[in-house]
Amino acid sequence: MSQDATPSVIGRLGFELEMAQLRQRIGLWIEGCGAELREALEWQFLTGSKYFRPLTIFSCYRAVGQGPIPEHIMQSALVIELFHNVSLIIDDIVDRSATRRGRATMHTKFGELSALMTSGYIVAEGYLQLKQDLAAIALFSELLKRLAVAECMQWRLRRRPLGVEDWRQIAGEDTGSMFEVCACLGDRSGKLRKFGGLLGLLYHGCDDVGDVKGLAALGGGGEEDLRDGILTLPAALAIRDPAAARIFCEPDHGDLKALGGHYVAMLPEAELYLDKIAEEGRTEARLFAADPAPLIGLIEQTRQLSRY
Repeated sequence: MSQDATPSVIGRLGFELEMAQLRQRIGLWIEGCGAELREALEWQFLTGSKYFRPLTIFSCYRAVGQGPIPEHIMQSALVIELFHNVSLIIDDIVDRSATRRGRATMHTKFGELSALMTSGYIVAEGYLQLKQDLAAIALFSELLKRLAVAECMQWRLRRRPLGVEDWRQIAGEDTGSMFEVCACLGDRSGKLRKFGGLLGLLYHGCDDVGDVKGLAALGGGGEEDLRDGILTLPAALAIRDPAAARIFCEPDHGDLKALGGHYVAMLPEAELYLDKIAEEGRTEARLFAADPAPLIGLIEQTRQLSRY
């Protein structure tokens, strides 16, 4: 998926107006921020976002009801974009990533101290934006706690010969928690929570597969995970082979390029596994949404992430 959550998808789901309003709100918020951090915030927010998480909130709202997107849903969409970018800034520092979306990461351009302090500033602003929406405050607090657990868990379990169910647990607390919260922000009944978790799991897995395809075909994309021994979906499948597991667990005693080859060999099986997750998501949408079309549209668009 390139740049924004592609205009065709936004149009197909009927959210052009809402997405334009969201972009405008983000721009106005940055204009009102302190001058010391404004350049860094502009760098982080005003280019390259896919806005897929706000689109998920809008779609979940529309899946259970009709009418214009109300103010509290729009506010939630703004704050999820803020918190998502906090997670990106921290991930880039942990992964020592010099670039994201084809340009320098925040800590590369402005320094690690500025990146960390800007992250705290964004979180504080997010809670301020929520004002009296106590249900949203609780959901965003859940999200931050789960993301903290996921980041620590993923790092603690690196270079271990674990399996697909372990990957599913880690991914479910990482990207899965983000999309679970999006679903619950869009539909406050909680009926779509499982759908959101499956959508996040699918997104995470497609990203894993896309990274390996980038590593194999485009000269970039998955180097950090390969280097750090992160349990991606292709890794979990590949390290069933003892030869791959040996390199994964002890990279100093093996060839990372060869390990990457094991990952590439597992791509067809990984794609089949992602197809199963996508079907789980469609089933959940049909069971619990008054209008499942927006949710199935999200599933279909997400599934395309690894098919380039």
